[in-house]
Amino acid sequence: QVQLVESGGGLVQAGGSLRLSCAASGRSFGSYAMAWFRHAPGKEREFAAAISWSGGRTFYADSVKGRFTISRDNAKNTAYLQMNSLKPEDTAIYYCAADRIVSSKRYDYDYWGQGTQVTVSS
Repeated sequence: QVQLVESGGGLVQAGGSLRLSCAASGRSFGSYAMAWFRHAPGKEREFAAAISWSGGRTFYADSVKGRFTISRDNAKNTAYLQMNSLKPEDTAIYYCAADRIVSSKRYDYDYWGQGTQVTVSS
């Protein structure tokens, strides 16, 4: 069982940056792949980024590639999403998720945080 808590969301102007954190509790964080998804009003929840349990492999949606960076610190049981060059269309609730196998599909993830709001003003 893994419990996830996101933090770091907020209001930022277009072109700005934010870093989201996902703190995990429970056993064996280092054996779980982590991912970030986002859910904008009127849209489906969509994949943003994922990282393997070791951190050796990372995956990004085309919409965030080159602007967002996913990372993790297994010693701190925490995953991060550094978001740069933010755009108004990045506005969404951002969720972190965990599962044994890294994937870009939300139905592959069993554990989810409660989400953190990111709002990008133009």
